[in-house]
Amino acid sequence: IVFVNDGSSDGTAQRLETLRHGDDRVKVIEFSRNFGHQSAMTAGLRAAKGRACVIMDADLQDPPSLLLPMVDRWRSGYDVVYAVRRSRDGETVFKKATAALFYRTLRALAGVDIPPDTGDFRLMDRRVVDVLNSLPERNRFLRGLVSWIGFRQIGVQFDRPARAAGETKFSFWKMLRFALDGLTSFSRVPLRLVTIAGVGAFLASGGVLAWALWVRFFTDRSVPGWTSLIGIVLLLGGAQLLALGVIGEYLAHIFDEAKGRPTYIIRKGSGDESEKSL
Repeated sequence: IVFVNDGSSDGTAQRLETLRHGDDRVKVIEFSRNFGHQSAMTAGLRAAKGRACVIMDADLQDPPSLLLPMVDRWRSGYDVVYAVRRSRDGETVFKKATAALFYRTLRALAGVDIPPDTGDFRLMDRRVVDVLNSLPERNRFLRGLVSWIGFRQIGVQFDRPARAAGETKFSFWKMLRFALDGLTSFSRVPLRLVTIAGVGAFLASGGVLAWALWVRFFTDRSVPGWTSLIGIVLLLGGAQLLALGVIGEYLAHIFDEAKGRPTYIIRKGSGDESEKSL
């Protein structure tokens, strides 16, 4: 059992040390400060050595009783068994609504089939954990990465209970940052929207400029100097937005390359190639 103490300010560190000295199956990783949920899970996965690994929160909202059906599905051939929240006790309507919106928006924009209403509570085969640990990116969104790498995955539904004690430290701003990290890690859509806006603005400016020229030369309603001024503004504005769109397309490619993810991942194979992800 690997406990990751993510910079707690209560008596967690002392209790974990007591557990570690009393049970040689317990490992403790203590951060120098709070580095965040995703960093804590990454450290735990890198320290875990089992044939299968389970990520669980320590607030008992991830019920240990669900481990048995998870292990059963793993033994039947699934590589990832994730927990699907059928209900969420002890949470506000606002949090439930924003969580539902986040999962569905991310699934629509990310291009990766991320199951809705799932957190990080899941069982993963050693092969999956090894692939996750080999990915070089630093700003991680693990539930998205697990979906991205593939393998055979299945969900197990459960009713999520309220916290056993204490209050969550995951504030609204942390949730917002988490949502933005997830979206920007898996979607080019924000950059692609800049491109679409640039093309649309450039075309619209051409149409307005054509109308301004028609008013200038074929009617007596034009204001002196207005046509040339609006023409310059529209052309420059449209050209700038179009240029931003082109830059956005190149940034999207740089974004994909900088993540350093493998081009493909082999689940099964023969010979040396079965051990590689390229």
